[in-house]
Amino acid sequence: MERLDCDRMFVAVMETGSFTGAALRCGTSHGQASKLISRLEQELGVNLLRRSTRSLTPTEVGLAYYDRIRQLLIDYDALNDAVRNIANAPSGLLRISAPVTFGTSQLTPHLVAFARRYPEIELDVNFADRLVNVVDEGFDIALRIGALSDSSLVARRLCAIRNVVVASPDYLARQGEPTHWQHLEQHSLIVDTNFRDPWHWPFLDEHKQLHLQPVRGHIKFSNAEVCLEAACAGLGVARIPVFVAGKALKEKRIKPVLTTYEAPPVALFAVYPPARYLAQKSRVLIDFLVDAFSAQPEWEQGW
Repeated sequence: MERLDCDRMFVAVMETGSFTGAALRCGTSHGQASKLISRLEQELGVNLLRRSTRSLTPTEVGLAYYDRIRQLLIDYDALNDAVRNIANAPSGLLRISAPVTFGTSQLTPHLVAFARRYPEIELDVNFADRLVNVVDEGFDIALRIGALSDSSLVARRLCAIRNVVVASPDYLARQGEPTHWQHLEQHSLIVDTNFRDPWHWPFLDEHKQLHLQPVRGHIKFSNAEVCLEAACAGLGVARIPVFVAGKALKEKRIKPVLTTYEAPPVALFAVYPPARYLAQKSRVLIDFLVDAFSAQPEWEQGW
């Protein structure tokens, strides 16, 4: 198995850019990382890396070897998982990335239920609003909301997510209710800067054509839950995901506006690296989440 250790270390060096980073990922020392790479180069009879006091850079052969060995290791691990899990319960480390607000407010209860059902799977969940590099950062699955930009990943749609424009009854009583997106120019706006394009709010016109309305926020937050609280407090009109606003809508703390022009929903996806054999631990989580979100989500009910 030493050759496998060498290959895994080489992939880690390529993806972290240093022996130190690779050693941390693989749980070993800097010296052991360097030793494994030297053994691999000696066995192959080629130089895979150019070493200097400041950096490590791959040779042309090293780049070609990395492209092939990385996928072979993915397939090898997935095949091992698949064979092992034919007779045994799914097990092993499962690394997941999800957006912060959706992860903490909606995903967490399902992950708790999943952990109870599959106690042999070790969950490592990272909540982050940046688009993580699934492959380079070693994630098994990432949840993404909206259009997907990385076509190299496999995607499974979980559900639709609507974004609604809302304001409190108190604010609307004082300032009047906008009946067209152009009226937003006359209102105080609360902008969630965590949207991919926070400065243009999408609407569908009378001909079902998409219109992007430029907005200027009087109040700006990088978190949807804080935007919701500001809207409930009567500070202005906000555009908020329904999975955040659903409870406040049920309680009538806010009211949806401009519903005639509501833009189409975006989708929630589970994305994962392509592999000939999808690891059983990943497969059972994806199936679990599909079941959890396939019916009308709770946040869409009762308002």
